[in-house]
Amino acid sequence: MSRRGLLIILSSPSGAGKSTLAKRLREWDPSVIFSVSATTRAPRPGEVDGEDYHFMTEAAFKKAVANGEMLEHAHVFGNFYGSPKGPVRDAIIDGKDVLFDIDWQGAQQMTNSELALHTLSIFLLPPSIAELKRRLESRGQDGPEIIDRRMQKSWDEISHWGSYDFVLVNEDLDATEARLKSIVTAARLRRTQQPHLLDHVRKLQAEFEEGDA
Repeated sequence: MSRRGLLIILSSPSGAGKSTLAKRLREWDPSVIFSVSATTRAPRPGEVDGEDYHFMTEAAFKKAVANGEMLEHAHVFGNFYGSPKGPVRDAIIDGKDVLFDIDWQGAQQMTNSELALHTLSIFLLPPSIAELKRRLESRGQDGPEIIDRRMQKSWDEISHWGSYDFVLVNEDLDATEARLKSIVTAARLRRTQQPHLLDHVRKLQAEFEEGDA
C-alpha cells in the first residue's frame, strides 16, 4: 500500500548534532532524500548544479519566489537561498521522504506552506550550553571568534523550540538517533500519509452493508 512522503525538518543550534543525525537517518533509510537548495551564489570548485545546489541568477530566484515556487527562502551574506517546491511536492506524492537541515525561520515558512500537512518538524537541544560550546570547540573547524558568534546565535535558535512537533535533548547520540527513528516511523503511519485508507474504509463499509442485507 502506497503512502505519502514526509517533509522532515531538522533544526538545532550549531553543534547540537543536527548534521550527524541527518547523516545517520539517511544511512538507516537510504530512500530518504536530502533536499537540494537553490542559491544565487556562484558555484565553488567541484560543486555540481542539481547535486550540491540549484544555481540560479538573482532575477530567476526572485521570480520563483514571486510565483510561489519556493517552500522557504532567505537572504544570507549577500546571496539568496531557498527550497524549490516542485521537486519536494513530487517526492511526497511519490511516497519519498525529503530531509531538510534548516533553521527555525525556514521551518516556520514550511509549516505554513501548502505542504504543511506532510511536515514533521524536530528540534534538537543540547544538554547544556557548556556542552554545546565544548562540541563546537572539539570539531576544530572554527576559530574562537566564529565559535563565539555561533554561541551568541544559539539562544535565538533555542528560543523557538516550542514551534516544533518534537523536541529531543541530544545528550547521548545513539539514544537520540533511536528516538529520531521512532518518530519518523510513527509519522509515516499518520492518517494523512496513508491516502489508501479512505478506499479501504469504503470497502469495509460495503462489506458490512452486504452482510446486513
